[in-house]
Amino acid sequence: MSDRLFSPTYKVAGVQYNMSVEPQVMTVGGGKTLDPNRYATKKTVAQGMLDVALLTANASQLKYVLEVGEQHPYYAVMLGLIITSLVLQVMVGLLSLSLSMFRDCKLHLTSYHTSANAISYFNVGAVFVITSLNIIINSFGLRPTGIPALSPDIF
Repeated sequence: MSDRLFSPTYKVAGVQYNMSVEPQVMTVGGGKTLDPNRYATKKTVAQGMLDVALLTANASQLKYVLEVGEQHPYYAVMLGLIITSLVLQVMVGLLSLSLSMFRDCKLHLTSYHTSANAISYFNVGAVFVITSLNIIINSFGLRPTGIPALSPDIF
């Protein structure tokens, strides 16, 4: 791996630069150590699980709205919101994957910084829109009082 990836862009006179790529282990109250790499890995895994949970919840909501059909008082609105949320979630996943490939392959080249920043900003905006859509979806409610909940026949 090239050393220029880890070297500072601007050097200041009188400052000593530590060029080590080893993780810095910090001590937290009580003598516990905090490894930033381990924390970042756990955070990334937890975020991925939450993304999968939201995708599954939206798929379940879509299934319910399609089963109830036109009887649902907000059928068209709910259908549009849920489908938009699902499409945006898939787009964010694909763009995050492409951003990860940028980081691994060519982000050390300055010509790729603009496109990587654009993808990153779009992802943040899309996540905000997804969150807002899901708040609106849940405010409409999935089981209106006038329609009995669908239940599969057990026997």
